[in-house]
Amino acid sequence: MRMVDLINKKKHAEALSAAEIDYIIQGYTKGDIPDYQMSAFLMAVYFKGMNKEEIANLTLSIVNSGETVDLSMIEGIKVDKHSSGGVGDKMSLVIIPLCACVGIPVAKMSGRGLGHTGGTIDKLESIEGFKTEISKEDFINNVNRYKMAIVGQSPNLTPADKKIYALRDVTGTVDSIPLIASSIMSKKIASGCDCIVLDVKVGSGAFMKSVDEAVILAKTMVEIGESLGRKTVAVVTDMSQPLGHEVGNANEVKEAIEILKGYGAEDETTVALTIASRMAVLGGAFSDYESAYTQMRKLIESGEAVEKLKELIRIQGGNPEVVDNPNLLPQARKHIEIKSLTAGYVNSIDAEDIGVSAMLLGAGRKTRDDSIDFSAGITMIKKVGDWVDEGDTLCILHTNISDCRDAEELSQNAFVIKDNKPEPIKYVHCIID
Repeated sequence: MRMVDLINKKKHAEALSAAEIDYIIQGYTKGDIPDYQMSAFLMAVYFKGMNKEEIANLTLSIVNSGETVDLSMIEGIKVDKHSSGGVGDKMSLVIIPLCACVGIPVAKMSGRGLGHTGGTIDKLESIEGFKTEISKEDFINNVNRYKMAIVGQSPNLTPADKKIYALRDVTGTVDSIPLIASSIMSKKIASGCDCIVLDVKVGSGAFMKSVDEAVILAKTMVEIGESLGRKTVAVVTDMSQPLGHEVGNANEVKEAIEILKGYGAEDETTVALTIASRMAVLGGAFSDYESAYTQMRKLIESGEAVEKLKELIRIQGGNPEVVDNPNLLPQARKHIEIKSLTAGYVNSIDAEDIGVSAMLLGAGRKTRDDSIDFSAGITMIKKVGDWVDEGDTLCILHTNISDCRDAEELSQNAFVIKDNKPEPIKYVHCIID
């Protein structure tokens, strides 16, 4: 085979065989195929797309580029959850304890944040002593005994995806559904789970800006999962504004605790209960979604769910007292209020601008090697649909840096205020199964 022939084949919208796709992925991972040829191939995929079989073969080839995780020693049906990324998305911190309460083993492998989207591992590391690197033996034992454990992703998992994503980022080929779907699903397949629930975000703070795009991505990933022997469900959820009221690592841990105590915001509580209930049904704890949802809500009301979070923190070396006293979490020195310049209804909030603002305040990374400030972030005082008077506080910036003018300007401009009250936001747009 020659790479140039395969580029030309895809350029003319011809389907590639499993062997041809494997030649490209393994060759690029090993360094036999140069960046310039892989860039041309990615652009051809961007414009010409791939059929279902090609996307499944692409996913499997990425899985086979590195190690895979064997979870066969864990009892029960292992259910994993993945979010396509957003702003204020602290769902894993809520969902893991909920599923563990009903006996669903959650062996979670998560990543760090990059750019305007946060990472679950960073959030957990804002808790004093919490270890996100534990031995394989402890990981398996914790899931068998407590039904939950969470660790950072192995660097040897899907190395092809890491290399390809870095190239997509600089060649304008990030927003390609075949490439997004294979990237996400390869990590989930390699992680060894039996079933997958996908949280596909849509809106200004997500990869997919329209519901139609998000549904296509969701259907593509569900088809990949099913074709590779994994029961898969996708939940399309809203990211047209930040989820909940807190953005930033320690801030989001604090808010996750609030959700599990029963006084979280309606949008994030609804999304968390929806995803956790779908996971519980796939894992066999309930026969139908409605029963699962009712029971999940009861776990919050009874206090059992928040006690499970405390247990997760304890078994991974963290200080469980943060659950009862969130002030033990890192605190920023500076708090800057962003005021409304006019009166009216909040019609929209650009989630990506808020996410970038939080990054500029120190809560995120511009590059993978950047350090982060766990205490930095943004508290959303107003949400879409709220009335504001001139001079009301829209949000509060938390930081330890001296010059925040760029973040202040971005946060101010993220809010669009008009005379008319907008239609209510739909938190869960649809379910694909």
